[in-house]
Amino acid sequence: MVTATFRFYEELNDFLAPPRRRREFDAPCAQAATVKHMIEALGVPHTEVELVLVNGESVDFGRLLRDGDRVSVYPTFEALDVTPLLRVRDAPLRTTRFLADAHLGGLAHLLRMTGFDTLYDNNFHDAEVEAIAARDGRIVLTRDRELLKRRTVTHGCYVRALKPAQQVREIFDRLDLARSARPFTLCLDCNAPLRAIDKALVENRIPPGVRASRTRFSTCDVCERVFWEGSHWQRMRTLVDELLRPAAVADADGRRGPTAPSAA
Repeated sequence: MVTATFRFYEELNDFLAPPRRRREFDAPCAQAATVKHMIEALGVPHTEVELVLVNGESVDFGRLLRDGDRVSVYPTFEALDVTPLLRVRDAPLRTTRFLADAHLGGLAHLLRMTGFDTLYDNNFHDAEVEAIAARDGRIVLTRDRELLKRRTVTHGCYVRALKPAQQVREIFDRLDLARSARPFTLCLDCNAPLRAIDKALVENRIPPGVRASRTRFSTCDVCERVFWEGSHWQRMRTLVDELLRPAAVADADGRRGPTAPSAA
């Protein structure tokens, strides 16, 4: 029997049984067990892990464990430069795109609001989520840790918060999204790009009061909804400003994208 000593750091401890949190512990390992196999057997999805050291040396997930190995497991680093070390994933994703599972519809809408391509369907099964994420290079967002343990899910986030507004703040902070946000550029329902449209072309599709008081409109070419800066937009703008405040950046001309909901 192979026995290795493990130590998990920071938020990875949330996935462990209480007696194993924030301390070293010994765990029996199967013959020919890999680092990835044992990390997940202990309850931590591999997508939550950024760096693994075995006996002080950086290794990948395929490293076979040997008797007496000391394994240190780290989450994503926000401040520490680990460039010289081996990250456990082959490469970062070129484009930040998400796939939210069936329980995160509210989060999906808020990510679309901030301009992040986010697929969501309440009918997606785990196998579909895994296949789509692998095909499209999407980051899986879920509160199901077993989904993140699936073999071909290479990038994912376990969402800890329960309410959508808290969830989107968590994802923004964890993935440093503020600088990449393009608010009000995607349809909240279709995930398709919005485009500005002349008021004269949509006058018959908007309420009389809106026609009299608003001048800027945008539309989605998929669902054909029309959007303007109504009271709902103002509430969303407040949340967006809170999310983007750490970045303190905008486009060079001071705009953050086309007008978006309220809608018709």
